[in-house]
Amino acid sequence: MFFSNNPSKMFFYFFLIFSTLISISSNSWFGCWIGLEINLLSFIPLISNSNSLPSTEASLKYFLTQSIASINFLFFILMKMISFKNFEMNYFLSILINSSMLMKMGSAPFHFWFPSMVEGLSWFNNFILMSWQKITPMIILSYYFNKNFILSVILFNVIIGALGGLNQTSLRKLMAFSSINNLGWMLFANMITENLWLFYLLIYSFMISIMCFMFYTFNMFFINQLFINSPNSLIKINLMINFLSLGGLPPFIGFFPKWIIINFMINNQMYFLILIMILMSLIVLFFYIRIIYSTFMFNYFKMKWFKTLIKNNKFLLINMLSFFSLMGMIFSTLFFM
Repeated sequence: MFFSNNPSKMFFYFFLIFSTLISISSNSWFGCWIGLEINLLSFIPLISNSNSLPSTEASLKYFLTQSIASINFLFFILMKMISFKNFEMNYFLSILINSSMLMKMGSAPFHFWFPSMVEGLSWFNNFILMSWQKITPMIILSYYFNKNFILSVILFNVIIGALGGLNQTSLRKLMAFSSINNLGWMLFANMITENLWLFYLLIYSFMISIMCFMFYTFNMFFINQLFINSPNSLIKINLMINFLSLGGLPPFIGFFPKWIIINFMINNQMYFLILIMILMSLIVLFFYIRIIYSTFMFNYFKMKWFKTLIKNNKFLLINMLSFFSLMGMIFSTLFFM
């Protein structure tokens, strides 16, 4: 479906995975940097398409931002090696090293390249950018993070991710701001334990894989296509389930990792932070529900010649994944009892 028979593309996909493994298994900062560079050079050929101007623009934006972040990262780790004993300098350098990693994964306040770049990519490349490409910077961040700085970044992420998506009509930008909002939760999960972060990333990747697969199948890129392109009510129900799961509403699986993080925050008396994060999640849910409401309630003209052609196996897969999304919370709660 997504993978073509193009051997060069398969080669770059292999190197994309391989570069992440190099970075996360490296025992030196320099090894991590090499992995990041290979990752950058393998992702750019996958997203660039000479026939399409938006994808060329997106690949150029990606190259520039990632290069700047890589140069900063290399420079700051060299600085750290020089000023090893100086405590004030080390504290300042920890913020700068964290910043270069945050810039790499499109986290606020270094997020400005992210939504505009997402607009030029296909759904599958968006999925890779929002899930796989966050693994390496997040693991490098967990080696050496500045707690106070990361807490302020978490607040930035949840606020910008929620408010930025309010006035969007493009589904790709909507998913980008949703990704920024979820990144705030993911960073907090990373501060608790790496296992919780990995669990959050797996659940989040599962949720956006369904969304990207559905949008790819129905060839949707803007909100108005949702209520023009879905004559089938079952498709609308699937969209509703997955949007609410992504927003983190309780019976759906998207709430489960958030529940664990909320529980941890309450135990550690982080009431102000949890209040902000929950309020911002409500705003995210608001713009998801607004889309769902429009999709269900709008009365539109349906032409006789208009039909959504969808293969049965794709439709079965979407239904099955949506069922997991709906019942996952119940299964996982029973498992942990």
